[in-house]
Amino acid sequence: MELAKRNEVPVELTWDLSAIYPSEAAMQADADWIEQTAREIEQEFKGKLTDVKTILRCLDQYRALIERGNLVGSYCHLAAEVDYTDAALQERSAKIRRIWAQAASRLSFIDSELLAGDEAVLRAAASEEGPNRPLLEELLRQKPYQLSPETERVLMALSPSLNAPYHIYNMAKLADMRFPAFTADGAEHPLGYSLFEDKYEYDPRTDVRRAAFAAFSKKLREYENVTAAAYQAAVQTEKTLSAQRGYASVFDYLLFPQRVTREMYDRQIDIIMEKLAPHMRKYARLLQKRHGLERMTYADLKLTVDPEYDPRVTIEESKRYIEQGLSVMGPEYQEMVRTAYRERWVDFAQNQGKCTGGFCSSPYGAHSYILLTWHDQMSDVFTLAHELGHAGHFQTCNRTQSAFGTDVSTYIVEAPSTINELLMSHYLLKTNPDKRFRRWVLSCMVGKTYYHNFVTHLLEAAYQREVYRIVDAGGGVSADTLNRIMKETLHRFWGDDVELTEGAELTWMRQPHYYMGLYSYTYSAGLTVATQACKRIEREGQPAVDDWKRVLAAGGVKTPLELAQMAGVDISTDAPLLDTIETIGGYIDEICRLSEELD
Repeated sequence: MELAKRNEVPVELTWDLSAIYPSEAAMQADADWIEQTAREIEQEFKGKLTDVKTILRCLDQYRALIERGNLVGSYCHLAAEVDYTDAALQERSAKIRRIWAQAASRLSFIDSELLAGDEAVLRAAASEEGPNRPLLEELLRQKPYQLSPETERVLMALSPSLNAPYHIYNMAKLADMRFPAFTADGAEHPLGYSLFEDKYEYDPRTDVRRAAFAAFSKKLREYENVTAAAYQAAVQTEKTLSAQRGYASVFDYLLFPQRVTREMYDRQIDIIMEKLAPHMRKYARLLQKRHGLERMTYADLKLTVDPEYDPRVTIEESKRYIEQGLSVMGPEYQEMVRTAYRERWVDFAQNQGKCTGGFCSSPYGAHSYILLTWHDQMSDVFTLAHELGHAGHFQTCNRTQSAFGTDVSTYIVEAPSTINELLMSHYLLKTNPDKRFRRWVLSCMVGKTYYHNFVTHLLEAAYQREVYRIVDAGGGVSADTLNRIMKETLHRFWGDDVELTEGAELTWMRQPHYYMGLYSYTYSAGLTVATQACKRIEREGQPAVDDWKRVLAAGGVKTPLELAQMAGVDISTDAPLLDTIETIGGYIDEICRLSEELD
C-alpha cells in the first residue's frame, strides 16, 4: 500500500509540538522578539565589552536569546522533518533559519570583541562561577582560530547558504525521489525510502529482498550526480573554512569541536576495520548458512538469524519492555519514559515525506522529541530505547547546566543512547532461559545495536576519511569517485565473504551524517564507552549507575576523556575498544554455538 499523507495518519501516532508553542502566533511572537532583542543587544553592548561586569551582563541577555531561539528553531524544524512534501512547512523553516542567521550575524561582535580584547579580562570573566562560564572557556580555546569581526559577521549571515548542501540532499531524498513498485515472488510491492530500510532489507524472502535492493538502487543511481554535487559542495566548504581559520588540516578543523585528538579518531576506524572484520565475516557466513543462500550478497546482510522468531510488539506493549528494561536507571528515569508516551514526545507515524531513521531533539526549556517509524517489531523497541537515552541525557543536563553548557561532544553523545539498548538486552536475557530466546536477544545485540554502530556507521566513517583525505590534498570528488571509495571500503571489511552486488557502492547516498562533519565514527566511540559502562553496572550495581547519572548531568562542561573517566572508562588507550570488539566476537561465537545446538 502507498504510504499515507501526513494529514491522514492518526494524531495519537504523531508528536505534540504544542508543548513548545500553543499556536503559530506564539511562535511568531518569539521570532519577532529574537529579531528585536538582537538589535537591542547590539546597540547596548557593541564596542563596550571591555570589563567583566559588562561582559557578563551582555552574555546573560545573549543566553536568553539563544534559549528562545532554540525553541523557535526546533518548533519549525521538527514540523518540517515529518513532511518534506509540505512546501509551507519547508518555507517556514527556511524563514526561521534566515531570521536566526541575521540575529547571529548581528551578535557575532560578542565573540569577536571578547577574543580581540584584553585576554586578561576574558580570563577574569571566565574565572567567574556562573552560567556563562562554559561559553567563555570555549572562546579562550577558539582564540587562535578566530577571524576578523567583519568576516565572522559575514559567515554568520551566510550560514543558511553554507548549510544548503544538507537541505538539498534532504529535498532530493525525501521530496523528489519517487520509487515505483517492483515485482517479486509473483506479486507487486510498493517501495519507498523507509519501506526499504525498515522492511525490505530484513525481508526473509530472498527474491523480494534482492529485488527491492535492485529497484531501490536503480532509483538512487538516477540522483547520484546531484547528491555528489551537494556533498562536494559541503566538504569543499569545510576545507575552505579550515584553511581560512588556520587549521593544519580539515580533520583538525572538524575534530576541534569534539575535543578529541586525531589519534582517537584514527584509532576507532583502524582497529575496528582490522579487528572486528573477522568476527563480522563469521556472522555473515552464519546468516548465509541459516538462510540456505548459495551466495551471500550485500543485500542479505540485514537478515536475522531466526526470522521465524521475531516477536511482534505494539506501541502499547513496548511501554512495559522499556520501562522494565531501563528500571536500573531509577524511578525518575522510569517516570520520564512514562511521560514520553503519555505526552506524545514520540512521532511513530509512517507517512510520505517523513525523515527516515530516528533522532531525538531536546530543545532547551522544553521536553525532548523523538522521531522514528513504528513497524511493530522488537527492533523498534530498541530504537525507541536508544532515542530515549538521548532524551534522558539532555533532559538531565538541560536541568543541570546553562544553555552554554549543554553542547556535548559528538564523540560521547551516542553513549547514553546505546547503553539503553544494552540495558534492554541484558534485561531480556534475564527474563527467559530458553535457548532460542537467548539466541534471539544476542542476535538483536549483534545484528542491530553493534551492527548499526560498529559496522554501518563505522564503514561510513572509513569511507568518509578517504573523501576528506582527497579534499585535504586539494582534490575534489565526483559520483564515480565516491562510488569507488565506498566499494573499496566495503570490500576491505567484508572481503570475499560478501558479494558486493550492483548498488552496494551507492550506500554513501543513504545517510545524512556526511553533512555533519566527522560524526559517523562517533557512534562506535559512544558504544565503546557504553559497553564498558554497562559491564560496570552489571558488576557493581548502584555505584556505577550513580556515576553514569553524573556523566549525564555534566553536559558539555567536560571533555569526552573526562566524561568517560567519570564512568570508569579510560579511552586514552585502545583497551576499551579492544575489549568491546572481543565482547562482540564472544556474542557471535555464542550465537553460532546455540544455532548448532538448536539445529
